[in-house]
Amino acid sequence: MLHANKGEPIALDGKGLRIGIVQARFNEDITDALAEACLAELAALGVADADIDHVRVPGALEVPVALQAMARRGGYHALVALGCIIRGETYHFELVANESGASVSRIALDHHLPIANAILTTENLEQAVARQTDKGRDAARVAVEMAQLLASTLS
Repeated sequence: MLHANKGEPIALDGKGLRIGIVQARFNEDITDALAEACLAELAALGVADADIDHVRVPGALEVPVALQAMARRGGYHALVALGCIIRGETYHFELVANESGASVSRIALDHHLPIANAILTTENLEQAVARQTDKGRDAARVAVEMAQLLASTLS
């Protein structure tokens, strides 16, 4: 990974970081796998279990509400959004995908707080299963990298 200003590789170090995770229960097998991979990677990066708040909400549209509450409460270096939206036969997929994604971005910008968005939007269950572990792990790495970046470079 590159440092934003110097182009130098940076080592990800989660020690001392406080991370909030919001996980949607809808498509729970997928979101549980996302969470498991995310939590394992956070631990590997040095984030202490005691420094992780992990909450579950009904679905992807409820994820931003919980993220916003965490952001308002404060004390977090980064947040993680976990969910899974699989295309169905109606317009509902587009509504949920677009609204949850836009809301996550808005909360991050409004609160100047990095949010790793790992709400999967896939065409089918097979695509979701294929992505669940890597995207969970990626979310942890993004959260730690962005927390480090904001703490060291942009504050």
